[in-house]
Amino acid sequence: MISLLAGIADQTPDAPLIIYQKEIYSFAVVRDLMRQGATWLDTQGISPGDKVVMAVSNRPLFLFYWFSLLARGAVAVPISYDTFGDSLQYIVQQSDAKAVLTEQSELHRIQDTLPGFQGRILSVADEASFISLVQDFSPWPDAGTVSNSPAAILYTSGTTGQPKGVIIPAASYLAAGREIVRAVGITQADRILTFLPLHHANPQMYAIMSALTVGCSIILVPRFSASKLLSQAAEYQATGFTYVGTVLSILSKTIDAPRQTSLRWGVGGGAPESVWRDLAQKLDVRIHELYGMTETGGVTTINSLDKYRIGSVGYPRDDFEIALLDEEDKVIGKGVGEIAVRPRQAWLISSGYYNKPAETMSSITNLWFHTGDFGRFDDDGYLYFEGRKKELIRRAGEMISPVSIELVACRHPAIADCAAVPVPDDILGEEIKLVIVERTPIDCIDLLAFLKTHLPRHGIPRYIDFTDHIPKTPTEKIQRFKLKENSSRLVDLTIL
Repeated sequence: MISLLAGIADQTPDAPLIIYQKEIYSFAVVRDLMRQGATWLDTQGISPGDKVVMAVSNRPLFLFYWFSLLARGAVAVPISYDTFGDSLQYIVQQSDAKAVLTEQSELHRIQDTLPGFQGRILSVADEASFISLVQDFSPWPDAGTVSNSPAAILYTSGTTGQPKGVIIPAASYLAAGREIVRAVGITQADRILTFLPLHHANPQMYAIMSALTVGCSIILVPRFSASKLLSQAAEYQATGFTYVGTVLSILSKTIDAPRQTSLRWGVGGGAPESVWRDLAQKLDVRIHELYGMTETGGVTTINSLDKYRIGSVGYPRDDFEIALLDEEDKVIGKGVGEIAVRPRQAWLISSGYYNKPAETMSSITNLWFHTGDFGRFDDDGYLYFEGRKKELIRRAGEMISPVSIELVACRHPAIADCAAVPVPDDILGEEIKLVIVERTPIDCIDLLAFLKTHLPRHGIPRYIDFTDHIPKTPTEKIQRFKLKENSSRLVDLTIL
């Protein structure tokens, strides 16, 4: 990754890499900051192989930190900049983090959350402060990156409650960038509007790696805004964007008539076919719907320029083998089965879950990585997504473990038992409903305050419902499908 950045900087030093508000950072500027930043990290005791948590919002500082860590040989552990409480403590501890890099505005909150942390908590106010901090350091010498070297550990929700740190090798990032560039037809002239959180695999693999592969630009904006997207695209002359399905659904409802824009393409996953067709027509963009997971290199199948079928999640990559498995792990020829993946080359998918050998082994059986998702192939080999096998709730592109919500909620003294279940939502895809068995009468305002203290924002239930008991199997597995119906006591927490 850093070799790609350095190579483009050597060839076209003034080419813009990052566009942010009124600032433009060229490939050469970012390369130099990366090398000087690596030397600064060395003075702070960061060594090759060290895990470093990054809590930074959507801004160039995120990339300055990440590239500096890569140049130093350390491993970035990016998280949402506003992660707090139990989630932050768990990730810092579970990842064996030696340091935390953040923004000045978040420093005190993180220090208060990690009172016993033995590592360094480092922060700068903004990009100018970072530049000032590192400008007097000599450049760290370039070093080659080994294909299986971890480039990052990304934490994803697990069905057992606690998130899992997905170790992503450098080769996996490189391959994802090549695949997106090939499939979408991205060139050096492209400008990728990037509004999804940078700690996610989506913008890392589809936007950042595309830019490093062909030398195009990324436009960073703080967050997705349907009302601002078209004006942002016009201001920066964006040619493409990455998305999750929720983004397209919101845009489809917001844009009521065809518009002329500079946008030519969008790439991502989770778009319903009706939304896909509607938005492609309104914006005159080519939607490159794909299927992928953080664990499988971000992109497993994709609708490319030469293989494109609306409604599908695309055609398999040449360097992947994909099969559908039945309940006995046998490959099926027709019908719906669990999507299973294995690479044809080394290090194209995750090298495992950090410090979770049992979970790593259980996800890869019979030489297949089991995605936990269902799919089917048509006669021409295009894949169609048919739902999830794992009990995860997909809310606005975030994969949320219901168990993680339940473990927190059951600590409330008034709750005897509970279950979190997905509720269909036209905008977010799914909302969260928490079904409760009361030990004593519950004040929903008090419960909401409790949940906000212990859960990340995207994990806060929208609805609270009540029942006399949580239905379970003889082995105590919650039968969530029996909790979809609402009772007369349903409470919408957003109107409290």
